[in-house]
Amino acid sequence: MINGESIVLTVNGLTKSYRAAGEEVAVLRGVNLSVAAGESVALTGESGSGKSTLLHLIAGLDAADGGAIRLDNALVSELTDAGRAELRRDRLGLVFQQFNLIPSLTVEDNLAFQSRIAGRHDDAWHHELVERLGLKNFLKRYPEQLSGGQQQRVAIGRALATRPLLLLADEPTGNLDEATADEVLALARDLVARSGCGFLMVTHSARLAATLDRQVNLHAGVIA
Repeated sequence: MINGESIVLTVNGLTKSYRAAGEEVAVLRGVNLSVAAGESVALTGESGSGKSTLLHLIAGLDAADGGAIRLDNALVSELTDAGRAELRRDRLGLVFQQFNLIPSLTVEDNLAFQSRIAGRHDDAWHHELVERLGLKNFLKRYPEQLSGGQQQRVAIGRALATRPLLLLADEPTGNLDEATADEVLALARDLVARSGCGFLMVTHSARLAATLDRQVNLHAGVIA
């Protein structure tokens, strides 16, 4: 428990190395981290410190060399590829710097895409996301007809449509100007609080990190 809230993510002793130029390079050297339900955590660190690697391991997009990742009662580090894919579909929300919207689908269909695949579509929650994200007048448009900020709002809404246990975001405002970044992140924080999921965001911006509940720094392969 953290401040009375249940823990949705626990990372213990996580290690990961890659081969580069014929040498083994240790990126993560025993990372420990936890995120509670409803809590927003900023993950900071210098370029190349392994922030994105850690996020990808938590999302099951890559496998760790050692240690354990637990999402609620699921041990991510022991799941098969199919199990990790199911976890991403049903219990994780993912937002990246690139919006990754489906160009052939309207805003409304992009928003509902993941929740429908997961069999967890909720009309009332869908409409609340539309209202809170200010997308009501854009539902019939296609991604190419939207600004960057509007596209990222759709990406956040899609990620939260399943009411995931945890929202993972990797530099989600990296392609946005400062004012739009502030607005989009404020909306994300509001919706995270409303849905009760945990929120872990990779960012290089100390200013944006300071707006979240807690900041952790990844340095020399461990959480400082």
